[in-house]
Amino acid sequence: MGVYDSPFRGSRAVAARQLTQHQLRHDCTRIYRDVYVGNRVPVTAAVRARAAWLFAGPNCVLAGFSAAALHGTKWIDDCTPAEVVRHGHWRAPAGMRCHDYRLDPDEVTVVEGVPVTTAARTGFDLGRRLPRIAATTALDALCNATGLEPKQIADVADRHPGARGVRNLRRHLIDVDGGAQSPPETHTRLAMVDAGLPRPATQIPIAEDDGFVFAHSDIGWPQWRVLVEYDGEHHWTDRRQRAWDIERLARIEALGWTVVRVGAELLYRRRAVLVERVTDALRGAGAPV
Repeated sequence: MGVYDSPFRGSRAVAARQLTQHQLRHDCTRIYRDVYVGNRVPVTAAVRARAAWLFAGPNCVLAGFSAAALHGTKWIDDCTPAEVVRHGHWRAPAGMRCHDYRLDPDEVTVVEGVPVTTAARTGFDLGRRLPRIAATTALDALCNATGLEPKQIADVADRHPGARGVRNLRRHLIDVDGGAQSPPETHTRLAMVDAGLPRPATQIPIAEDDGFVFAHSDIGWPQWRVLVEYDGEHHWTDRRQRAWDIERLARIEALGWTVVRVGAELLYRRRAVLVERVTDALRGAGAPV
């Protein structure tokens, strides 16, 4: 990996003659004071997290969204401030949040050489401070990336009963499901739950009559053979994806499933219509709704 490819200390790189001051100014992006990355490297949440660790020093631990990013969580806004746990009086620069809470030894792990809060502790910290929808979305993504179960987050909460936001966290955990593969899938599921419909399952396997599983559906109710599928933008812009979607839908419906398809317009601007369509599909399949 070249000097430009990962966050680095500019002063050290210049002193080691890995690049010149001119290259540092013109070929690199400054993330924090004396911490840079090459201009061609997108400053993602994970890159910003590594830069924050360099800036804050080796005794800090990445937490919150920064820890989630290094654990492989997707869908984190690249502009989200980095988060570190660093004890003592220390003022974080713009674009960084500093926490001074206690971490138990088994709540810290190392990811690619960088100390971060464990997945469970990360979920605990995110879930207790975020509002319900944001918390559920973040925890869904964290669980999806790491295989974490909500109970493991609840176990951390049991060890810190007096921590701020623990009651909110416990309420949020009821809604968490790591089967969600995107924020809109989480939001679709929450829309169903908030409408009073039975809690749907996620990533439902769809099998042919011979048992061969040829697809998985976003959310649904296998007992009534009703599915709800979110169509993201790539479903319309990618020709191969679109062709497969058409074939896949035909095969699913031929097996007796009812599929309600939803896009951003329906989910975020006409939610009542979406709920009505799903309710009608469930009622028609014999569900007690």
